[in-house]
Amino acid sequence: MRIVTYNIHKARGMDGRVSIKRIADVLSGLDADIIALQEISSACDSSEGQVETLESELGFKSVFGRTRHHRGRPYGNALLSRWPIIGSCDMDLTWGQHHPKRGCIRADLKTPFGPLHVFNIHLGMNYFERRYQVKSLLASKEIHEGISGPRVLVGDFNEWIKGLTTRMLSDRFESLNLELLVRKRRTYPGFLPLVHLDHIYFERPLRIEMAELVRNRVSRVASDHLPLVATFNWDNND
Repeated sequence: MRIVTYNIHKARGMDGRVSIKRIADVLSGLDADIIALQEISSACDSSEGQVETLESELGFKSVFGRTRHHRGRPYGNALLSRWPIIGSCDMDLTWGQHHPKRGCIRADLKTPFGPLHVFNIHLGMNYFERRYQVKSLLASKEIHEGISGPRVLVGDFNEWIKGLTTRMLSDRFESLNLELLVRKRRTYPGFLPLVHLDHIYFERPLRIEMAELVRNRVSRVASDHLPLVATFNWDNND
């Protein structure tokens, strides 16, 4: 099972050009089963949005969680899946009135291995903001109720050092340790990555087999982040 997390930055590349087709080109070569995207827009006034374009290009099902509007379009997080999405819900993680809207979308998937619950998260840039957001997330009913399979938390956590957010999540979940799996592990900014903001947390019976940061000619300019891909085994199905 391959899971991708990718902040597409509104499909605005490092060259200043907006191209959702270029994002589709990056994703189409990854052989992903599940794709978690941040900073993406959806349909408005019967016109196709970025989510719908990718759904059509990749042949995946999708769910979208709006955090706010950007240039008149719904804007937030999306999850695309090769497998049926049997349920979803949005979570508001916004901290205070003077900080950007942030959120998480939960998607419940019916996979060939069993039920899976994926949480696509985009946290804030302020340390105290993230502390509030992760506490809110871990205390929410959405992360505990109706769970019948393993949980995976993915997204842009805006945490480039091992701070409180990392410690709190690592106390509850296993984490993808890029230091062991990837030689170059920085994901932002895409053209010349300096920090690692994108993370994956999971729980048994899932087990990480491999991970990679997608560094090619297109991915380096398509967004200000690089896609992070993790390949999992499902231990109780070995």
